[in-house]
Amino acid sequence: MGVINITKQNFRDEVLGSNKPVLLDFGASWCGPCRMISPIVDEIAAERRDIKVGKVDVDEQPELADQFHVTSIPLLVVIKDGKIVNQTVGARPKHQILALL
Repeated sequence: MGVINITKQNFRDEVLGSNKPVLLDFGASWCGPCRMISPIVDEIAAERRDIKVGKVDVDEQPELADQFHVTSIPLLVVIKDGKIVNQTVGARPKHQILALL
């Protein structure tokens, strides 16, 4: 399916309205650890059809960053049925990201 760029405009439809679990990657272009996990998140999005994967640029979407109380990035959040069910801060290897799901 690929990664979806999540904005405040599409958040309700793409995340809260999703019938699949959603993995959100909160990050920024200037963040080294974010750049490290970005290809892993892309790979997961390509491999897993049973989930939806979205990326949120905290600089471009400050309202979403505030809504999720983002204080450190990268922040990975798993949302099922509109509720946060798991999250972790910092770069993680692929197997740990998959374990969040």
